[in-house]
Amino acid sequence: MDKKYCLGLYEKAMPGNLTMAEKLTAAREAGYDYLEMSVDETDEKLARLDMSREERKELTLLMEKTGMPIRSMCLSGHRRYSLGSAEGAEQSLRIMEKAIELADDLGIRIIQLAGYDVYYESSTYDTKKRFLDNLRKAAAMAEKAGVLLGFETMETEFMNTVEKAMKYVCLVDSPYLQIYPDIGNLTNAAVTYKQDIYDDMALGKGHLIAMHLKETVPGKFREIPFGEGHVDFEKAVRKAWELNIRRYVTEFWYTGNLQWKEELLHICQKFNELLEEISNS
Repeated sequence: MDKKYCLGLYEKAMPGNLTMAEKLTAAREAGYDYLEMSVDETDEKLARLDMSREERKELTLLMEKTGMPIRSMCLSGHRRYSLGSAEGAEQSLRIMEKAIELADDLGIRIIQLAGYDVYYESSTYDTKKRFLDNLRKAAAMAEKAGVLLGFETMETEFMNTVEKAMKYVCLVDSPYLQIYPDIGNLTNAAVTYKQDIYDDMALGKGHLIAMHLKETVPGKFREIPFGEGHVDFEKAVRKAWELNIRRYVTEFWYTGNLQWKEELLHICQKFNELLEEISNS
């Protein structure tokens, strides 16, 4: 019987100097269902949005050859060119347009948006208004292409809970703008605000399209090894399952571990076992 869920791998869990063919092969060999591509704020990753038609075709063929599709995109390039920034807004919309075109060409289903109005400047009434105006434009692009956009719940005050993300989902009111929560960031926010993480998750019912499975500790949001943080993955995934989330991505980073392939395998097995148990209970 086919699995009732899909488990993806965040691209940055592997050494950055690998070719895409090597990354796709490693993800497949570890047992993942798909790869989540990173388009971050570096020039190298933003250049992916300008792939030629031939390069896109080659990547599609590579997915077929390796048996490992790319089915989601983590678009954190908006940190550098933010939807709410006066100076970077035009560029942010161009990035959005290109990302949706690339997703359409590659068969990517979901683009995860960074939930920031601005990142390198202070949030104001004007940045929030500009963010909302440009979100409406981004949603219109996604509607035309049939590509889902999902807010990541972030590490900053602006959008670190599902409740805060739902505000913008409701204001834009598009079936193509939803929420792609990060369980590590939500766990930290729950500690900060002394609130129930599962009540917060429930506020997004019907609007949660996938989940990042990431470890955190209070005040730290990156590069915490699984099992060394405070995220209760079993309870979180059970709640996510109850809320009809069926797509998950293990988000962790390659930090020089020579046994990185073994780590991929171990983490994939760990979460497959958890998801199998929950999906069959």
